[in-house]
Amino acid sequence: MAVLMQQELDALKKSLLELSAEVEGRVKQAVQALLTGDLNLAKKVKTGDSQIDNMEIALEEEGLKILALHQPVATDLRFIISVLKINNDLERVADLAVNIADRALDLKEIYRLECPYDVATMAELAEKMLKMALDSLVESDTEMARQTIRLDDDVDNMHKANFSCIKEAIRLDLPNLDGLVLYLSISRYLERMADLATNIAEDVVYQVDGEIIRHGGIQD
Repeated sequence: MAVLMQQELDALKKSLLELSAEVEGRVKQAVQALLTGDLNLAKKVKTGDSQIDNMEIALEEEGLKILALHQPVATDLRFIISVLKINNDLERVADLAVNIADRALDLKEIYRLECPYDVATMAELAEKMLKMALDSLVESDTEMARQTIRLDDDVDNMHKANFSCIKEAIRLDLPNLDGLVLYLSISRYLERMADLATNIAEDVVYQVDGEIIRHGGIQD
């Protein structure tokens, strides 16, 4: 029974890593579509969302089956709980990638409007956080996970600054309200993506060290 459960746990981790790679790729495509105006790439991100949803559902069923059949305890139980939480967060990250792809398509329908804040830098940092969180998962590296969590404040500060920037841009250029609101929503999506990367990193710390740090943050 123990050998069978270990095989199923290994398969569960393999499924999670496959989903991680797929989601990370979708995020890169969505950001590229936004920055380059590539409509075909944006549409590809949208049409591929059902695949992510199916992978998420299958992984959840896999994890719940192990819980029901083997009733794991201690480290194995902690591992499965972490996998189920990370699975859910990855699906939400993929949804945000679709949202960004939608905004890229929406922006193409109005005449070209430059983003009033540095969207490329913010997207780069959010992508970096996601990559670090997923690398920490693959390598069971809690120090990298903690470094990821520390970066979240930088993204939060960017979003606050972007909000002020958009508010001022609307005041000065009301006719471009629709486009500016689209850019505000993109900032919000990137900020939420960073939050989810933080969640994943926190779950890595829980999985490896058994330490719950959600809400408590990381102390310097």
